[in-house]
Amino acid sequence: MSKEEAGRIYDLGREATIFVILALAARLVATGPGSVSPLTPSGMVPPFQKAPRDQKKRRKKRGAKPGHAGANRPLPAEITHHEEHPSLERCPDCGSVLGGECERRFRLIEDIPESNPEITEHSIPRSWCSRCAKLVEPPVVDAMPRARIGHRTVVLTSWLHYGLGASLSQILAVFNHHLHFKLTAGWLISAWNRLGEVLRAWYEQIGEQARQAAVLNADETGWRISGQTVWLWCFTAPRLTYYMIDRSRGGPALRKFFRKAFKGVLVTDFWAAYDAIACSYRQTCLPHLLRELRRVDRLESSAPWTIFRKKLGRLLRDAMRLRARKDSLEERDYRSRRERIRERLDELIQEGSESKHARRLIKRLTKHKETLFTFLDHDEVPSDNNRAEREIRPAVVMRKNSLCNQSQNGADLQAIMMTVYRTLKGRGLDPLQTIVAALREYVRTGKLPPLPNPMPPLR
Repeated sequence: MSKEEAGRIYDLGREATIFVILALAARLVATGPGSVSPLTPSGMVPPFQKAPRDQKKRRKKRGAKPGHAGANRPLPAEITHHEEHPSLERCPDCGSVLGGECERRFRLIEDIPESNPEITEHSIPRSWCSRCAKLVEPPVVDAMPRARIGHRTVVLTSWLHYGLGASLSQILAVFNHHLHFKLTAGWLISAWNRLGEVLRAWYEQIGEQARQAAVLNADETGWRISGQTVWLWCFTAPRLTYYMIDRSRGGPALRKFFRKAFKGVLVTDFWAAYDAIACSYRQTCLPHLLRELRRVDRLESSAPWTIFRKKLGRLLRDAMRLRARKDSLEERDYRSRRERIRERLDELIQEGSESKHARRLIKRLTKHKETLFTFLDHDEVPSDNNRAEREIRPAVVMRKNSLCNQSQNGADLQAIMMTVYRTLKGRGLDPLQTIVAALREYVRTGKLPPLPNPMPPLR
């Protein structure tokens, strides 16, 4: 507000001045620490403005239940070294002279040995091909053509970076100092780019399997390329996770991924861009609604809002409880209760409310009324979008460590490598052994083998 605008308000009289001051004070309260407008996305709220978690509401105590058997490290299958310790001559506490050894105890210690690089010289026979008019030789499958560093080092470093989120400097510190394997940042980036081009075939396979999944969860979060805001999309189903970094947060990015109508059930939050996707069924995340009810509670406590909040919260929880009891109910009884849930939603929408936040949520319920309770009709569909949120979390951690990417090529490589490593993890496969074996096959035949453990076809 400028000085001239403030003067004009003052000239309107005492009541106008009081009204403007109160309105500004209410706005400051609504945007102060711990009190954020429910319209603001969680990712755009600074950490110091987020309300602290209530520790008293913790649902489960940490640790195992009382009486649970302890978990100890299993004994090793093989002892590689034996070390004998001499007897003490004097007591370490009082200094008294000790007698001879009276008993002996044994203690197992497991540790990582000090490592040195393994250097192998390959003797490669070369023969003259008269038809090709050149020398030919058998392939060396332990490294890529014209590379001096083997597959295991390339895959291990890329897994540390793209799979676990270690920074480039941390990886160099481990290899250069502990493993005594001299590497440079430039070589790592060049090797990772070459590995990403080879694994692009697996990346495309994972994307196609995601488009054929029976149930697919989707979410998105912010990312940066050269300091410019872009978006990291995550599409996940059981045993696969697909990442895509795109400059669009709307329909163009989704059309790039889906390409045609999706035949399965798409589980998302309430972001409007997902409405443009043609799919058989959709399920919107109910915990998102419950969290928003709690956020609005910190801003409004009027009677109309309290009544609406209780009715909506009870409706959503009743629906989730009904799903949990599905196996114990007869089909006719379950169908009857399912129809009652739908009727209660229609009644809540028709009642309306005097609260502005309730009216806003009623518009959302009206728009998404057909996607709120899909999980009651399909056993494999969850009522939440937790799978996508869990799979996008590692990328958020990497975003804080690596500060995202400096180029579009780097962003494409990031998406490929994260997709491959998260999918292999979801399938219970060792990423190092799986990718090294695939690279050996690639060097030998010129083709990458199929992705291990493929997804079952859409039913």
